[in-house]
Amino acid sequence: MTIEIFTFGCRLNAYESEAIRARAAEARLDNVIVFNTCAVTAEAVRQSRQAIRRTRREHPEARIIVTGCAAQLEPKTYAEMPEVDLVLGNSEKLVAQNYSAFDLERTERVRVDDIMSVRETASQMVDCFEGPTRGVRAFVQVQNGCDHRCTFCIIPYARGNSRSVPMGAVVAQAKRLTETGTPEIVLTGVDLTAYGADLPGAPTLGQLVRKILKLVPGLKRLRLSSLDTIEVDDELMRAIAEEERLMPHFHLSAQSGDDLILKRMKRRHARKDTIAFCEQVRRLRPNAAFGADLIAGFPTETESMFQQSMNLIDDAGLTNLHVFPFSARTGTPAARMPQLHRSHIKERAARLRAKGDAATKRRHMSLIGSLQTLLVEHRGMGRSECFAPAVFDAAHAAGSFVRARIVAASGGELVADLAS
Repeated sequence: MTIEIFTFGCRLNAYESEAIRARAAEARLDNVIVFNTCAVTAEAVRQSRQAIRRTRREHPEARIIVTGCAAQLEPKTYAEMPEVDLVLGNSEKLVAQNYSAFDLERTERVRVDDIMSVRETASQMVDCFEGPTRGVRAFVQVQNGCDHRCTFCIIPYARGNSRSVPMGAVVAQAKRLTETGTPEIVLTGVDLTAYGADLPGAPTLGQLVRKILKLVPGLKRLRLSSLDTIEVDDELMRAIAEEERLMPHFHLSAQSGDDLILKRMKRRHARKDTIAFCEQVRRLRPNAAFGADLIAGFPTETESMFQQSMNLIDDAGLTNLHVFPFSARTGTPAARMPQLHRSHIKERAARLRAKGDAATKRRHMSLIGSLQTLLVEHRGMGRSECFAPAVFDAAHAAGSFVRARIVAASGGELVADLAS
């Protein structure tokens, strides 16, 4: 039985791909290739279509299923591709029946319902995760959808409104993964810091973190995916200060360093909020590291506005950037704003990436001489608590922890000496 999955986009998609794998395996599907697509940029959609065509040429006998955000938004686009056998929406892709009933002679080719009608997000019990971090790191979906309407973002229309997984189900998933030997769990969602607002009693993300760490004592490391700093609750800040198993690496949905651009994006935070959050966390956890999403070339962005984003890297102490060249998505307000020339967008994205790379290098150089606990991902490579990759000359099992001294930094990696 062969089931191959190509995953595009975010960590949540990576998690859902494992749920898809489980549902397809339960249905005993054979010779099936699934594309779990992303729609965050037009380029992501183009790449998925290109990959589907290439895969059909290479595997003419396989059956191809397309799902994910791009399929939810553009089902007709994929249904009209002769290479595609079945299109599933974001809700439908997690329903086992849609795989057990997969018979090209008897079923419709498109199953995509109104995502805005979905009111709940069920926990998807995933026992293991494929790929290079199998048995080392697992993602747990705790939230889906988004109630905000940033002017550049199409994702709420692909994911629906914000909805959270009940705390008990999240804890059960964390226990199950930990009992099977997974040492690190990452909580993930579309708008993670919105967790709980739709649940009875409105629990917060901070309360969820506390509950997991209390009720799953065997869990060695807990991480959080992207945070919206303006939504971070007081309980989460206390957890950052007090819970050593909550890793001090935080990725921020910053998007820009200029206040006017942030307003035109319809973001709810200002430049000062990003800086203040980083400063506060550093006071609580001096070894904390920060990453951020930044968009280059948003409509109307001047050079001085762009420079504010460049300066934010230094002012907030950001060291791990995800840089997105602005991509107009049809149907969003930003697509109707005055657009920058593509060459300017690409040039600014390159400058942001270069500055981000320099910040990462400085961060790594500052760690030389320090002792770090590394979680081994594979032979000769592990991750520090701040998620910095480190290489070492020794054989240790994936999923084990080693204590090492950092002796150098090279090529975006730390060099560790386990004998020190």
